[in-house]
Amino acid sequence: MTRTRFAALGALALAGALALTGCSAGSNAASDGGTKSIGTPDGKGKTITVWIMNGDLSPKILDVAAQQFTKAIGAKVKLQLQQWDGITTKLTTALAQQDAPDVVDLGNTQVPVYAATGGLMDLSPYKKELQGGQTWLSGLEGPATVDGKLYGAPLFAGNRAVIYNKKTWADAGVTDVPTSYDQLTADLDKVKAKNPQADFSAFYMPGQYWYGGLQWVWDAGGQIATEKGGKWTGAIDSADAVKGLTAWKDFQNSYSAKSTQDINTDKPAESDVFAQGNASAILGSAWEIGSITTAKPELKDQIGTFPMPSATEGKTQPVFLGGSDLGIPSKSQNQELALYYTKILTSKEFQQDQVFGVDGWEPNSTQLLDAVAGDVDELHKPYFEAASTSRPTPATPGWATIEGDSSFQTMFADVATGRKSPQDAAEGFSEHLTSALNAQQ
Repeated sequence: MTRTRFAALGALALAGALALTGCSAGSNAASDGGTKSIGTPDGKGKTITVWIMNGDLSPKILDVAAQQFTKAIGAKVKLQLQQWDGITTKLTTALAQQDAPDVVDLGNTQVPVYAATGGLMDLSPYKKELQGGQTWLSGLEGPATVDGKLYGAPLFAGNRAVIYNKKTWADAGVTDVPTSYDQLTADLDKVKAKNPQADFSAFYMPGQYWYGGLQWVWDAGGQIATEKGGKWTGAIDSADAVKGLTAWKDFQNSYSAKSTQDINTDKPAESDVFAQGNASAILGSAWEIGSITTAKPELKDQIGTFPMPSATEGKTQPVFLGGSDLGIPSKSQNQELALYYTKILTSKEFQQDQVFGVDGWEPNSTQLLDAVAGDVDELHKPYFEAASTSRPTPATPGWATIEGDSSFQTMFADVATGRKSPQDAAEGFSEHLTSALNAQQ
């Protein structure tokens, strides 16, 4: 995953929330259980416009998709690469125009924002055909499903796993990869004892790192929020969620330097902290492996990875997925052609041969994760293993407020620093969640 995608999501969320017009979620067709056929439309003499975010799918595989599309139905593809800077305003404007693009590449958690403006076509009638018998990753499908209707087809994913320094661990007497949570903490105790410096983190876990902290909440059986009858209720204050928060605080306070309790992963960049030798492990995205070895090439052969073990024996912690879904604007003049193009990119064959086979992204289904497992290099294999246990964020436009207002970061930092107890921090944040998630209903 590129740094650009993850860094931009928060800004996109807030700007998207401000752009909402109060329209209900758009639909050009009522959901009928996914029984409509996309078919093979006649596209001779026509051209569809496709917006893809720069840094997502490579030109090489997009050219393959265009060739397949043209060969099958005769239509051409006009590809327009989009930059992250200013994309929310540009996309919001474009979706309102009669000459809207025909297919758009959207961050998975941003789909509810654009669906709420009436800007996206309801894909539910075509869901079964788009899935092609696959089980989509819940972290991609969940945020794209608003009020029971599908507004985005999962395209690719990326997530986090543990990146650790094998030499530092070996020097502390740890030579085996931990496969349980108890084994992990026992190993970190050894690393910590070997490296008692105040600024050293056996496991670097900044207090504001909500993407990481959520894994403990989910692992304990907690949820961010629940939905009933169209109304969302914050659930971080449930007994299970607070149990997870408490376990996360114990971990953060035990293994991350005290100076990290009120900061996030970007200032300083956690990959730089690792490269400089001030941390023996981080919970990082795959692209951070490259950042580390670029900063300090000699670490190349010292880096290892593994999925974060669950407190439940034999399992890994659920993860937050970043990634993309494909949406079709409600005002697209070529929706039948757009559906066919979307079907190509989300198909089992294209996902395995191109999205994974060429670009190396995690494909969009649990079956495909299993299918490609044998072809993934050892450093990236844990990411694919962890992706199968992803959890979705709330599929409501109000989620944009949460990603944009830093309230999640504040809650986790309040817990890490001890400014508030896990229970008190969770209760206050759950009230904010309930208000924010229902604000755009």
